[in-house]
Amino acid sequence: MDEGSNKNLNASSETVASSFNGYAMLFLMLLIIGWFGWALSQVIASDGGVVSAIFSLGLSSFLFLFVSIGFYMIQPNQGVALTLFGAYRGTDRNEGLRWVWPWIGKAKVSLRANNLISEKIKVNDLRGNPIEMAAQVVWRVTDTAQALYDVDDYKAFVVAQIEAAVRTIGACYPYDDFTHQEVTLRGNHDQVGGELRMELMERLRVAGITVDECGFTHLAYAQEIAGAMLRRQQAEAVVAARKTLVEGAVGMVEMALEMLSAKNVVELDDERRAAMVSNLMVVLCGERDTQPVVNTGTLYT
Repeated sequence: MDEGSNKNLNASSETVASSFNGYAMLFLMLLIIGWFGWALSQVIASDGGVVSAIFSLGLSSFLFLFVSIGFYMIQPNQGVALTLFGAYRGTDRNEGLRWVWPWIGKAKVSLRANNLISEKIKVNDLRGNPIEMAAQVVWRVTDTAQALYDVDDYKAFVVAQIEAAVRTIGACYPYDDFTHQEVTLRGNHDQVGGELRMELMERLRVAGITVDECGFTHLAYAQEIAGAMLRRQQAEAVVAARKTLVEGAVGMVEMALEMLSAKNVVELDDERRAAMVSNLMVVLCGERDTQPVVNTGTLYT
């Protein structure tokens, strides 16, 4: 993307707007109401014959409407973007009752944190396996001008970009890796969640939105392969358990043979050593309890 395109994407930038204290203008409006009451009493007392009183009555009515139109309220963590005949004139973030000229347009924007849980979407991971993913994102508006004027609907824009970012991150990593040699979606939540946050912040920067926190709320194989992948995981788990068991048994057999030889308990030739190794491996690796067999003869008869 060239420099001109970047300038077009960030055409708006928030500035501080000038406005008046609403409570001072409220006091002025009360004075206008008092003036209106006095003028009305003069008109009534003179049976409508005093021109100045009638003029005061009309002028006070006009001023009352003029002042009342300019009031607006700003709550905590809220901003109001002000425009003059369609041109952006700044954002007012002063809390409380405020007042601007009646011909100034006003658009309120919430600056509070928003929590959004995306819909479950189907994504192909790095190995091409279809998986289901959903993300939880905490986001908020930081630049009201960009949020209002650089995108058409910033809330809908957030939803669309979350889905796009989840698809991008989901396609970069495998769902699982039993050997634990790769970064996976299931085994590296913090790392993958951090990359998802960076991806979202880059995508939402044009809308003046930042991401405070994000992570996955749903992560699973798609239904069409869930059964097959479950059987695969079970088989890999059994193989890994067997491997660990055999490695431990071999170590124990080696230790037993070394101790028997070191203490001269028994002299074993190659054939007897092989028989002892076989018996020990059966005892250590077998899933059932062993049954002792009493040999009344010798190994060779």
